[in-house]
Amino acid sequence: MKVKRFFAATMSAALRQVRESMGDDAVILSSRRIDDGVEIVTALDYDENMARQKLGEAAADATSDGRLAELQAEQHLRLQEELGRSRSRIRQLREQRGGYEPRQRSEEVRERLDTENLPSLSETREPEALRASMTPAGPAAGGDELAAMRRELDSLRAMISEQGSARRSAPLAGLQADPQETLDAVRKRLAERLEEFGLSGTLAASLARQGGRGKLEDNWKRALRTLAAGLKTGGGDWATRGGIYALVGPTGSGKTTTIGKIAAQYVLEHGADSLALVTTDRYRVAAHEQLFVFGRILNVPVRVVDDSHSLDEVLDELEDRHLVLIDTAGLSGADPGCQEQLSELASSRHRVSPHLVVPATSQSRIMKSMWHCYKMAGLAGCIMTKLDEALTLGEVLGFALETALPVAWITDGQKIPQDLHPANAASLVRLGVERLRDVRKQQAMAEGA
Repeated sequence: MKVKRFFAATMSAALRQVRESMGDDAVILSSRRIDDGVEIVTALDYDENMARQKLGEAAADATSDGRLAELQAEQHLRLQEELGRSRSRIRQLREQRGGYEPRQRSEEVRERLDTENLPSLSETREPEALRASMTPAGPAAGGDELAAMRRELDSLRAMISEQGSARRSAPLAGLQADPQETLDAVRKRLAERLEEFGLSGTLAASLARQGGRGKLEDNWKRALRTLAAGLKTGGGDWATRGGIYALVGPTGSGKTTTIGKIAAQYVLEHGADSLALVTTDRYRVAAHEQLFVFGRILNVPVRVVDDSHSLDEVLDELEDRHLVLIDTAGLSGADPGCQEQLSELASSRHRVSPHLVVPATSQSRIMKSMWHCYKMAGLAGCIMTKLDEALTLGEVLGFALETALPVAWITDGQKIPQDLHPANAASLVRLGVERLRDVRKQQAMAEGA
């Protein structure tokens, strides 16, 4: 369907423009008066059934053909405005970055885990670049006092627990507490804190058992270092390596938006000539629309895998492209289309690297269910999305640790391409501690209100 707007001083003049430009087959979607005359939105090849499918629930409110046409016109105008804003933003980024230098190569940005300086709940040293975009703001006043109070409470709890153990094991005055009971008490408090961080009970208990004799804070830092060391990251150098990467995951996980961010960063650094986008979503009506918008903005070709064009046939045509990004349909594991799609990726004669897109806002059980559903595609890694919306990060970090999936990218917002970052284990753990501190501050403020 081709949609176009016309402006004129009078309705008859506007209709004359429509007839001259689009012919007698044009359908008027909407008309309205404006300051200087009238505005008409028209379309060629208008299909009412297709319009209702694209509008979804909004079409249910359209009780007449005229109202349906108005809704279709409004949707088209919003898409055009969004397209204009995106193009303007890309131009601004190009002008700002002028002589934009490509990011350092993978050998120069190889991840360095600062395992000796992971934070306690009262001290953090998160990099400023991540702090600015990834850490939600907390109350400015009273932060130090609250942190000090928290430390005192933790110490008092540990002391009370130790004294209670001593009384149970040594009722007579002057006897020393059993060191093993003291160690068990510290480990119990550590496991509780790790669960508060967001880790599952099993993983929290496992990390707590690795703690040694000493203060709770020392064991807390040791557990964080173990968590950071266990996370596999550093795979976000696709522009350097090139290849074919497929993003899989449930509906709403952020696959298409993430592809847009990666593609925009690549075009800004390397141009559009060596990039291509592919979609395998042939199961939903108008599923390709957002990807085609990205393709038009970035001047990048978009290919569709369907009944007439298999995945291998499409990839054969794109062999000259340095980087190919594949968007997939978000289907449930019970849907036959999901199994068909994953089998197509796994059996391709091209070397495809599927990456699971995991929203940080999901529950641990849902994340594990995703992994079991999509692992048949031969997952090469994962991408963590929606970090800015997550209350705690322990759930998604624990998922990556337990599944041993390398984390290639993280996203923390809707801005394209700014809200996309290569994953770094130490920074992610620091950010998780910051989120826990914010949650504790909010709880303290709610209790004091």
